[in-house]
Amino acid sequence: MARRKKLYEGKAKVLYEGPEPGTIVQYFKDDATAFNAEKKDVIDGKGVLNNRLSEFFMTGLTQIGVPNHFIKRLNMREQLVRAAEIVPLEVIVRNYAAGSMAKRLGLEEGTRLPRPIVEFSYKDDALGDPLVPEEYIIAFGWASQQDMDDIVAMALRVNDFMSGTMFGVGIKLIDFKIEFGRVYEGDFPRLIVADEISPDSCRLWDIESGQKLDKDVFRHDLGNLNDAYTEVARRLGVLPSNVTHAPTKPTLIN
Repeated sequence: MARRKKLYEGKAKVLYEGPEPGTIVQYFKDDATAFNAEKKDVIDGKGVLNNRLSEFFMTGLTQIGVPNHFIKRLNMREQLVRAAEIVPLEVIVRNYAAGSMAKRLGLEEGTRLPRPIVEFSYKDDALGDPLVPEEYIIAFGWASQQDMDDIVAMALRVNDFMSGTMFGVGIKLIDFKIEFGRVYEGDFPRLIVADEISPDSCRLWDIESGQKLDKDVFRHDLGNLNDAYTEVARRLGVLPSNVTHAPTKPTLIN
């Protein structure tokens, strides 16, 4: 069967038109990128793991009443999601100093923050996704004040859910980024969590050893990225405990 019309291809996913109006098929690629795509590689099986992990987290959010775009997983690499008008922001929630925050403020990586901090970056690869204050967001019309209040409240709820879930399997949630979209119910827009939630978009450290179980493994050549993601999936029960690697060449079902 011929694949449906491609709508968009990003660094880690491809979006295709869905089988029904208002739906999209989201395909997870094996591509790994870092430093604004200056570093690239293909990691066999990464897309399979991220598909399953994003399904796990989005389903969990649905169960606690956080609206999101996930409808169902279609196969090993694809899931059906609601079409949404994406807000052009990456919403970053930080529990510990790491990455760019640690560099900006001269903090040691892993320093616990006084409280979760929410930051925003403008989604533009050519500009390097610069950090922007809330004043810019409202002034340029990317989101309203009410939108921002809702986004912050939802991001903190996601943080509570993610932090607790990860703590329960011995993983510290350092930070993560999510995206939001608007869907329309009649004439009224509603904000939902969109895109994905996976180790690609989180920093995850083992509580006991401090071992990194996220994309920093690829960024800084700390080991095998597939092993790190597989360990996260195994602890969360997404993969059986006897599976040590994700399938490398899955059969796609269209």
